[in-house]
Amino acid sequence: MIAFKTSLKKAGERIITDRIAVIKTAIDNAQEAANSEDKSSAGDKYETGRAMGHLQKDMYAHQQTENTRELENLQKINTEIIHTTAQTGAFIRCAEHSFFIAAGLGKQLINDQPIFFLSPNAPLAKLLLHKKAGDSFLFNKKDTLILEVY
Repeated sequence: MIAFKTSLKKAGERIITDRIAVIKTAIDNAQEAANSEDKSSAGDKYETGRAMGHLQKDMYAHQQTENTRELENLQKINTEIIHTTAQTGAFIRCAEHSFFIAAGLGKQLINDQPIFFLSPNAPLAKLLLHKKAGDSFLFNKKDTLILEVY
């Protein structure tokens, strides 16, 4: 159980690290595009192009900040603890779905198994909070039974 949760945490860290690398490239490209925008005879086109490049760079910088924060929060999770109730760091297995409350990465395929990575602040994570094996909750308009929590 601990090894499985640790492998999920590492998979999440890889996903976020990859996202950060892609965003860094996008920031560099946006900066380069803004810097290389040539003056033209079309008047404001030059300034508009530079402004759009800077807006794009700012958007990517915001995404990078969010991903960096998500990575830091994920790295703080102790996967050595076996939980008996759903909480941050817990893995929740149901008949049709599995959840890992650690980082908001959505549905990921890990070892050919779909697992929903939930941010501890996500509405679904809050709905699961303090539930244990044998409890049920409403998910996708279906009553879902929790088979195990660890």
